[in-house]
Amino acid sequence: MARHSFFTDGPIEEILNKGTTTVHVTALDGLVNVNSLFTVAVFVGLSLATPGQRSLDDSGTCNAGEDIARNLLIFEVASFSAFLFSSLIAQGLKLAIMLINSKQVDDAFRAHINNKMLRLGMLASAIGSVMGCVFLMMSMVNVIQIRLGVLSCGNSSTVRATISLVGLVSTALIIYISTVFYAFTH
Repeated sequence: MARHSFFTDGPIEEILNKGTTTVHVTALDGLVNVNSLFTVAVFVGLSLATPGQRSLDDSGTCNAGEDIARNLLIFEVASFSAFLFSSLIAQGLKLAIMLINSKQVDDAFRAHINNKMLRLGMLASAIGSVMGCVFLMMSMVNVIQIRLGVLSCGNSSTVRATISLVGLVSTALIIYISTVFYAFTH
């Protein structure tokens, strides 16, 4: 009698002999590692959010208010949550692959889990990473406003830093999303 699994496309014995999943595990490892680096950035942003902090603006009229500090905290928590969501899904997929691999001791790098489940999980993990990046970018805009003055004052340093941040991160996210879309359609 063939054993079936929720994560597999058919009998486990038949599926374990199909294709390697080393690429999947490597991709998931990379995603978890990048999420970990971004999570460190979240905590750096939180460390910069001290109450009553004044901007580096000489006039003192462009200091960020409590609303910007509150938004910073909200965006940092949302970013952390999205990166944690993404990493946990990726780790879960890696665990499923490794557990299926453990059934076949001779070939530790071969397993085939249900492609639909794998693709859905990887897509959810990628969406979590993108959302984490968006929230992190929004929190960094608030850090810029706290340190250099609010955007509404039109301080050139604040505007240049914000445009650089939003421009580069948005470009990187467009490339990442395009690459993920391409990978899922081909």
